[in-house]
Amino acid sequence: MISFFNVSKSFAKQDLLADCSFQVNAGERVGIIGANGSGKSTVFKLLLGLEHPDQGQISRPKHLRLGYLPQDVLHFRGRTVLDQVMDVAEEVQTIEAELSLLADQLELPLPEAELTAAAQRQSRLLEEYHRLGGYDLAARARKVLAGLGFSEEDMERPVEEMSGGWAMRVALARILLAEPDLILLDEPTNHLDLDSLVWLEEYLVRTTSSLMLVSHDRVFLDRVVHRLLELENGRLTSYPGNFQRYLKEKEKKLQSQWAAYRHQQEQIRQIKRFIDRNRARKDRAKQVQGRLKMIDKMELIAPPTSPDRFSFTFPPPSRAAKIVLELKKVSKGYGDQPVVSDIDLTIQRGDRFALIGPNGAGKTTLVRLMAGVLTPDSGQLLLGSGTSIAYFAQRQLELLNPQQTVLESLQSVAGDLGQGRLRNLLGGFLFRKDEVDKLVSVLSGGERSRLLLCQILVQQANFLLLDEPNNHLDIQGRRVLERALETYEGAICLVSHDRHLINGVANKILVIANGRVDMFHGNYDDYQEIWKMRLQSPSPLPETESYRSEPSSGTKKSKEQKRLEANWRNELHRKKAPLTRRLENLEQRIEKLTGRLDELNHLLAQPDTYENGGFFKELHLEYHELKRTLEAQNQEWEEAALELEAIEESFWKDISNSCDSVQKKR
Repeated sequence: MISFFNVSKSFAKQDLLADCSFQVNAGERVGIIGANGSGKSTVFKLLLGLEHPDQGQISRPKHLRLGYLPQDVLHFRGRTVLDQVMDVAEEVQTIEAELSLLADQLELPLPEAELTAAAQRQSRLLEEYHRLGGYDLAARARKVLAGLGFSEEDMERPVEEMSGGWAMRVALARILLAEPDLILLDEPTNHLDLDSLVWLEEYLVRTTSSLMLVSHDRVFLDRVVHRLLELENGRLTSYPGNFQRYLKEKEKKLQSQWAAYRHQQEQIRQIKRFIDRNRARKDRAKQVQGRLKMIDKMELIAPPTSPDRFSFTFPPPSRAAKIVLELKKVSKGYGDQPVVSDIDLTIQRGDRFALIGPNGAGKTTLVRLMAGVLTPDSGQLLLGSGTSIAYFAQRQLELLNPQQTVLESLQSVAGDLGQGRLRNLLGGFLFRKDEVDKLVSVLSGGERSRLLLCQILVQQANFLLLDEPNNHLDIQGRRVLERALETYEGAICLVSHDRHLINGVANKILVIANGRVDMFHGNYDDYQEIWKMRLQSPSPLPETESYRSEPSSGTKKSKEQKRLEANWRNELHRKKAPLTRRLENLEQRIEKLTGRLDELNHLLAQPDTYENGGFFKELHLEYHELKRTLEAQNQEWEEAALELEAIEESFWKDISNSCDSVQKKR
């Protein structure tokens, strides 16, 4: 479908891409990963023709239809949201216009031959209109918009009223509705809440379009892509499988590289010892010269290197009182529009909350209230004795002075820490030498995130309020942040749509919707598998077996409730086990097939392959046979996955009905 062959690209004397080659075939879903600034977005711009390679070739079919979602905020004007999305179906609109003209023409008193020709043309156009989905275009557009979080009222609003994040969703909806041959998505999850993100995952897994996406969301990559391309130090490496498979293969590769490097170094040491022992002996002169030539001819293996990564851990915070912060009947709105109403919430020492909910539900407002940035319209917000708060704002310039340097910004919150100590700390966050004198106003989003995290580090607070702290961090940065938060000893309130981070950090989930907050024990997976399903059920469980939100005072589950939950989990595991094993076996087969396809892709991308007609024919036949087999295996995997989903849904429905019966008897 599309291929890079030995492509190189430089900007400002920096080699972003050096002899990079890859190929994307029909139906493939490929992820691109790498550190911020490594060249991921540049790959997309080269594919689109927005940039041109310094060397190498990029080839794609002449009539390939591309859909591209950039990171930059897009702006639309002059239409409703629904009309803007439907406008992408140009062929459908062209046919509609011609059908309208033909309808008028067929009502005129024309000669029979002309009427017959017009009727035949109308019939052919109606067939094509049906094939392109013209009859249900509006319904499909509404379905896509609903999946991305738009209400029916939003769909009829002027598109220019949408914020930047919602405008990006409009752009994404246009791409999904158009169903191009190849979809290019650059950080598509940045502007989505969790529900929309999960919907997009499911949509992309089912789409027939090929897909290339840049993302730092590890769960998203795990669930969507078949293959990963990693950009590192200007080189591009292909790994079959999803993100978890990549981590394993990457580790094996590094171990292999280190083993080869150490083996060669040992060889060199032995040769040099021989030379040193025998240099003065005339009878060994020939052997010594041979050893010297051996070293000169060696192709030296460099030790594995990677770009600089920042790393940190939070120092032990001062001990807070048992109750860190308490909200009593707190309400806040903007103008006549209430955002949160009568919120009762108690945060205790050791609580690690993840705050989730739809975009616009009030997550940032609630965090800003707790941080003291906003004052409630009514109610009380009480800090516990000894509570000290550090706040990471989603809109980073709320907290950073753009006219200060990096060093001055850290000094403003660092108390009496000396400049030498601050420079050392900033070095750990990749601000080195003259970079500490850069103005905050010229920092990238990732640099501002690192600076804010450094500020939080020096404050040694015992309560962290983190509003999307990993939005501008690459995968490695997110892993560093996750490890630091896992070992942090204070209380945490985290707003994030990174499910991997939430699962690693949170022990409670706060769900904000319709102006109220509900609290659930566990991490995000627990919320999805147990609590959310229970919430969606029309009738609640009895209180002793309740899956409803726990009181804000932090009441613990009863032993009976814990026992029931454990029994339910065990029973569900027993029912799922055969299908789970079948899925694992299919995944192994798919990975093996994908690996061989990658090898064939590499061979078919080499010009030498085509010099031997017989060899090319064998490769070509094997390639198409593998593609058919892979499609069949993927189809079998999807059917098994749907069956597994149906088992889970049926199981929890049966549990719900059983509990309803218990409640009625009581």
